[in-house]
Amino acid sequence: MSRSTLGPYPLVRRLGRGGMAEVWLATAQGASGFERAVALKALLPELVGDVALERALIHEARVAGRLHHRNLVAVLGLGLDDGTYYVVLEYVDGGDLATLTRDRRLPLPLALLVIEEVALGLAYVHAARDDRGLPLGLVHRDVSPSNLLVSRAGEVKLADFGIAKATALADRTGGLRKGKHAYMSPEQLVGEPLTAASDQFALGVTLIELATGARPFDGDTPMATMANVRAGRLPPLPGLPPAIAAIAHQALASRPADRFVDMEALRLAVAAARRDLPPVAPPDLAAWLAR
Repeated sequence: MSRSTLGPYPLVRRLGRGGMAEVWLATAQGASGFERAVALKALLPELVGDVALERALIHEARVAGRLHHRNLVAVLGLGLDDGTYYVVLEYVDGGDLATLTRDRRLPLPLALLVIEEVALGLAYVHAARDDRGLPLGLVHRDVSPSNLLVSRAGEVKLADFGIAKATALADRTGGLRKGKHAYMSPEQLVGEPLTAASDQFALGVTLIELATGARPFDGDTPMATMANVRAGRLPPLPGLPPAIAAIAHQALASRPADRFVDMEALRLAVAAARRDLPPVAPPDLAAWLAR
């Protein structure tokens, strides 16, 4: 995108690029010199005009715009500039955990704090209802360290909602990003209808990765990884306290019915396990990030 603005927002720099969209750091401006940093998510230039993708982006923005929670990246608006749709997002000044843990591991108490915060946000998403009080049936579909943002204040926020990401959409945009197979539940791999239990599986993979530095089902190839997931080949977890290993095993059960009854139950289990470890809070996460 060779431009300096998108809608009324001056662009500062590109934050990232995926198979469907790119995200820019931009500035929201107002009266009397008001300025605020925001993030703008727009379809890739080569995909602008693709009606199906534009509808997906619009739907994602409309649905995610209904959600307001401290552990979710807020959707602030939807715009259109010269044929390009873009979503205005809360800018999280910090980084994603895939990048932040590339060369160093989160201490176990902080890893569990992150998982508990993400579980709190997902429990809210899964319980969301429409104006008539009917369940929206939302599933994130893409829980992984690359979508977990940590701010300089120690906040934990889940980004990049997959609400609109049908399998067909992933196929249209070049398939899944490298490594995403490792977080997908068995039912997601075979194309079955997804429920909140699929997000729970992905969070279980993320828990082990943050706590041990390795993903539990990784094989030499994507096909081997998917085979390990489908077969439920979970390796031993000797480096984890028994209570944490038990949580991971239940969240990663092959059958959705064998996982925790809901995300709140998983969160409560993590909170209970954290009580046996040194206490930590968002300022401790902020201090780790600052280091």
